[in-house]
Amino acid sequence: MSGGTHLENANPVIFERSGERLQTAHDEDEDVHDPIDDREIFDMIRSINDPEHPLSLEELNVVEQVRVKVDDNESNVDVEFTPTIPHCSMATLIGLSIKVKLLRSLPDRFKIDVRITPGTHASEDAVNKQLADKERVAAALENSSLLEVINQCLYTKSI
Repeated sequence: MSGGTHLENANPVIFERSGERLQTAHDEDEDVHDPIDDREIFDMIRSINDPEHPLSLEELNVVEQVRVKVDDNESNVDVEFTPTIPHCSMATLIGLSIKVKLLRSLPDRFKIDVRITPGTHASEDAVNKQLADKERVAAALENSSLLEVINQCLYTKSI
């Protein structure tokens, strides 16, 4: 997806995808209150495409279920992601992609916090500040070129 430019991490480690969550009749029943949990959020973001590689964020271990925290009662979702290298220039784009996916998928009542896993990126404070700033996120999403790249990251191929 990088448009033929130099790859920062030309040979990333590829991890095995976790199994699909089995759905029960209880899960499918719309009349039953079913709180949103960590696994449900992980399932929403695991297949987001990496902006540089033809792999998902899960396959690159950028997102892991253990780094997703949900409090359905308080309407909070916290996601930490781990760039594949400490100087990844795509970190902000990856964080925006995760945030946009959740904004589009969750009810409006949820406060969504997306940030870099502490100690894993050289510019984590700057990236986290950008991702936490609602006005900067909104301005980024008004940029049609950037939105097109985010939508490519969010596009999932039918199997």
